[in-house]
Amino acid sequence: MAEITPKERMAIKRHHMLEQDADVRNKNFSEVNLGYTVELAKEEALRCIQCKKPLCIGGCPVSINIPAFIKKIEEGDFKSAAAILKKDNALPAVCGRVCPQEEQCEKVCTVGKKNAPVAIGYLERFAADWERENLGIQLAEKKPNSGKKVAIVGGGPAGLSCAGDLIQMGHDVTVFEALHDIGGVLIYGIPEFRLPKAIVRAEVEGLKKMGVEFRTNSVIGLTDTIDELLEEYDAIFIGVGAGLPYFLNVPGEQLNGVYSSNEYLTRVNLMKAYDFPRSDTPMFNIEGKQVAVFGGGNTAMDAVRTSLRLGAKRAMILYRRTEAEMPARIEEIKHAKEEGVEFMLLVGPIEFKGTDDGWLRSVVIQKMELGEPDASGRRRPVPIEDAIEEIPIEVAVIAIGNGSNPIISKTTPDLNVNKWGNILVDENSMKSSKKGVFAGGDIVTGGATVILAMGAGRKAAKAIDEYVRNKETW
Repeated sequence: MAEITPKERMAIKRHHMLEQDADVRNKNFSEVNLGYTVELAKEEALRCIQCKKPLCIGGCPVSINIPAFIKKIEEGDFKSAAAILKKDNALPAVCGRVCPQEEQCEKVCTVGKKNAPVAIGYLERFAADWERENLGIQLAEKKPNSGKKVAIVGGGPAGLSCAGDLIQMGHDVTVFEALHDIGGVLIYGIPEFRLPKAIVRAEVEGLKKMGVEFRTNSVIGLTDTIDELLEEYDAIFIGVGAGLPYFLNVPGEQLNGVYSSNEYLTRVNLMKAYDFPRSDTPMFNIEGKQVAVFGGGNTAMDAVRTSLRLGAKRAMILYRRTEAEMPARIEEIKHAKEEGVEFMLLVGPIEFKGTDDGWLRSVVIQKMELGEPDASGRRRPVPIEDAIEEIPIEVAVIAIGNGSNPIISKTTPDLNVNKWGNILVDENSMKSSKKGVFAGGDIVTGGATVILAMGAGRKAAKAIDEYVRNKETW
């Protein structure tokens, strides 16, 4: 076969991923995106022009060798493609599904300067799925055992990424997780229809086979303190995320039927409330109800799309800015619209009203217009005088972000945190103010993306490796 030229590669149109029909998927919890076929994956891989200076690698928070794994897909060597991914990414099947590639690797793709960028995320998902479905999870190579022990606090993306690198470096790794299942936000926050839990568990199982030990139901700060762990381990990485929900602080927020997105999604995703009574966890009956979700991020989209699948008569996003300012991924907004979600923009809640017996019955909203930019760079919503409306709803989900849980900082007084409770670290090494303790992910940055948390975990792993091997020089 003659070598295909860069010009011919550039002429190939981007291949869309197959997905469930919107009127079918909004009634089930099966995955929306169905993935590439072998033929589509190989054709999409042909679009990569194999740049001499691949900007996509720099756009990836975990620095995957993107051209190399895509070339292997083009050649039909899917096993090698998956192996290349795993050198830098402990959770490729997860990242291929939930990472905002359009704002990272694909954003700087050279092909994307004239055409649609190469579908890097779709190809990552394809390679990881092919390996799992055809070979089972393959294990990365490990260096000889160092005799050093590292504790990872938090079994979410940052902790799993850090654990994956450290176990390959030859250290003994133990992950302490507060919940009864490993995965953090991947398990309790992201719905089944966007990230099947079997995929998360398969990738966690791969880490177990490599030797990572997992201890669930371990709330560090309560069951053990950081100081107690330091007596047994050479270093600690804290990656507990940002699990303390923010609320609106408006009258009526205590009414029955008002949820934080954390509780709402945890009940459904982790505890399978959608399958009650076969599952143990009940959920307020959503069927036939009017549901309002407050927020414009991915979590808000997850909550409102979940409501549709639970049988909501009306599922609405209420957001105080316009769609252009929404932090949610474009794909998530598109899918929500296709599935029947209503978007009420430039509105802010000022009061929840309830029945005499304490159940939510409506929300009073203030209509807004955009004013001058605020500290985030987005135009600030400003109330329009006398523009107030009352909307009947029976369920409200608050999805406006999360803060840090203070359990660890309260029991570790020499661990420096900022005014929001986020752990302060050196940006280059992720080391904290406490010797031997490193941190990364949302507990450091505040709420961010899965892949940024994983990037922090990788950066910390590199520093921890140097620290435990050369403690006397740190």
